[in-house]
Amino acid sequence: MQQQSAVEIAQRPGPEAKANAQLRESALKEEMNPNRNAPRLLGESTMTSPKRLARIAGVLYLLVFISGVFAQGFVLPKIYAAGDAATTAGNVVANSGLARIGVVADLFQATVLVFLGMTLYILLKHVHQSAARAMLVIVAIGSAIICLNDVFTFESVRVATESSYVAALGTAGSSALVLLLLDIQHYGFYIAQIFFGLWLVPLGYLAYKSGMFPKALGVLLIVGGAGLLVEMLATFLVPDFGEAKINVFVTIPSAVAEILMIGYLLVIGVKAPKPAARIVAAA
Repeated sequence: MQQQSAVEIAQRPGPEAKANAQLRESALKEEMNPNRNAPRLLGESTMTSPKRLARIAGVLYLLVFISGVFAQGFVLPKIYAAGDAATTAGNVVANSGLARIGVVADLFQATVLVFLGMTLYILLKHVHQSAARAMLVIVAIGSAIICLNDVFTFESVRVATESSYVAALGTAGSSALVLLLLDIQHYGFYIAQIFFGLWLVPLGYLAYKSGMFPKALGVLLIVGGAGLLVEMLATFLVPDFGEAKINVFVTIPSAVAEILMIGYLLVIGVKAPKPAARIVAAA
């Protein structure tokens, strides 16, 4: 009997084995939890991470907006006169320093846009990981096109300001080349706009489904993305009518949606869950 008791005691699991079994059981439960990747939204201390990510995204989005408006809305109209080579070349010469600053601002916008996409991916990937990944890939492609596009603006400044081009091509020839380079930049921006429109669609979907943002804002982002695609198509398919009349109206939803998104991210961050949602999450 004493020998049998000793054997039974030897076969009993020790404290270490019990602890390992409990750890395996906890890990299995955590793996089976469908909400394991969701940001915690249960209390003030756990709200810090999602709110901080949202505020970081808001700051990055604001930087993208300001630098983009400066480069495309302020600098480019001062140097580019569509269809007029002599005027365009003269504008580039007179504003060569401003044009260079515009190139840097546009490169800065494209770079920050990638970090914005990464931040929003971290914030929203728990909602739908495939949509979040698509958003990030689309942002990266659009940013790459913008960076490549800025090469043409920079080269237009070099052609307009360096005497070697005038000596080789003549005044009319160098002016025509300056206009050609800025024409490529102008229409290259509309190609990049394909992706600027597309990225708003998964962003709007994620904002709508997450519960972190007003659902109306998610819908408006999707509508704004569709509007940018319509603008691009109108520019290439009906250029005389599109750029003059259609584009003014179809870009309004995207502008409103992105301004509201920036404001929401900066001021509110993300919505706190309702008390009922907290109880369910706690359970």
